[in-house]
Amino acid sequence: MLLEVRGLTKHFRLNGDIYSKIAGEKTQLLKAVDGIDFHIRKGETLGLVGESGCGKSTTARLVTRLIEPTAGEVRLKDEDLLAFSSKRMKETRKDIQLVFQDPYSSLNPRKTIMHILSRPMEIHGLARTWAERREKVLDLLQRVGLSAEHIDRYPHEFSGGQRQRIAIARALSVDPELVIGDEPVSALDVSIQAQILNLFRDLQEEFGLTYLFIAHDLSVIRHISDRVAVMYVGKIVETGPAAALFENPLHPYTKALLAAVPEADPGKAPPKLTLKGEVSTPIDPPPGCRLCGRCPRETAICAQIEPPLVDVGGDRQVACHNL
Repeated sequence: MLLEVRGLTKHFRLNGDIYSKIAGEKTQLLKAVDGIDFHIRKGETLGLVGESGCGKSTTARLVTRLIEPTAGEVRLKDEDLLAFSSKRMKETRKDIQLVFQDPYSSLNPRKTIMHILSRPMEIHGLARTWAERREKVLDLLQRVGLSAEHIDRYPHEFSGGQRQRIAIARALSVDPELVIGDEPVSALDVSIQAQILNLFRDLQEEFGLTYLFIAHDLSVIRHISDRVAVMYVGKIVETGPAAALFENPLHPYTKALLAAVPEADPGKAPPKLTLKGEVSTPIDPPPGCRLCGRCPRETAICAQIEPPLVDVGGDRQVACHNL
């Protein structure tokens, strides 16, 4: 197993304004990620899908330790990253790289592409001379579909798709084992999205990469993922092989997500959504299932006890009392 996440938790304290403090109101907790478990095998792609605000991007930042978790474990090759010193973590960062959502803000506008792609190599001592770094940068540009003439240009001279190719090249510059894509195609046009997704697939085959691919677009997740984890309000509610999960969703929330995808055939009747009400809040949520009040299968136990993520066979796990 390349990556194992156990009980990963991130709670943010909401202190409120000065009037709340004077009134003695209790500090609230925003439970952005609330005790999630998942694993990724070497060479596979795990797609993490869910609505905006469900905790996907927070999960990416916790796994890379860009923010520190409240509790839990993140194990890379059976070593707990959260126990690493800052020096050890700096050395390990080359094994885990993150491709951010917005290619317009993730690249330094004042630096050339040569500097952007060579700086990580310099930091980690992977190419000690300028000539070695330039040679590797030229090779990276070619692998992501750009050319040698781009090496001395600045980010503003590129389109969004080209910038994301540069961001991918930067992630590859330190020879990582795990690449986390945090909505890496959501800011791009649909036609460009397909090109970038195909690039991810080609690079995975070429370099033997492992991906955690985060998106809210189900078609993107279906195209690129081997396995899928569905997230709802800080919790993972279902995981399983992509084909099985899309063909036979088990959790009510997964079913509602798939029912919300527009149907291309105008002759087919639109699907009926099975959930009612609004998305639950992650601020001091009540005990029990986060889908309470919206779920058609809801029974008395759902409001009292939080359902654990349990194996149901076929490499699938579901958190629901009433399957």
